Amino acid sequence: MQIQLLAIGKTDNGELKSLIESYIKRLKHYVKFEMTILPDIKNVKHLSQTEQKKKEGDAILRVVGPSDVLILLDERGKQHSSKDFSQVLQKRMNSGIKNLIFVIGGPYGFDEGVYTRANQELSLSKMTFSHQMIRLFFVEQLYRGFTILKNEPYHHQ
Repeated sequence: MQIQLLAIGKTDNGELKSLIESYIKRLKHYVKFEMTILPDIKNVKHLSQTEQKKKEGDAILRVVGPSDVLILLDERGKQHSSKDFSQVLQKRMNSGIKNLIFVIGGPYGFDEGVYTRANQELSLSKMTFSHQMIRLFFVEQLYRGFTILKNEPYHHQ
């Protein structure tokens, strides 16, 4: 199974980039992982929120294949403990899927077309964080999930 994280717009904070890259490097020991950055939408000042979400949604859906499992990182999604999240990962791996794609949307969330295509919605917190911070939190939780599955000492109960 390959796991992919899709995100819109680059991370411009060097410290965050470094931390994200550190966890991505660690993840390579457990799973094929790739983070794909979709370019920011151009001329957003001239677009409504709905138009911006639609353009971002179109960009997301162009990347997702028909057999890919798509999980949206969304405030409306289900919350899990780290241990429960590791079990979600295990179930997905056991199901035999080839590509598991997690998506961080733009500043206004997802277009309805993306919600319709999604297989699941996952919330990392009830709090609001910047999209750049969510990248770090997600790759850390993904790494933590795999260390839990391998009974490694990174996660403490």
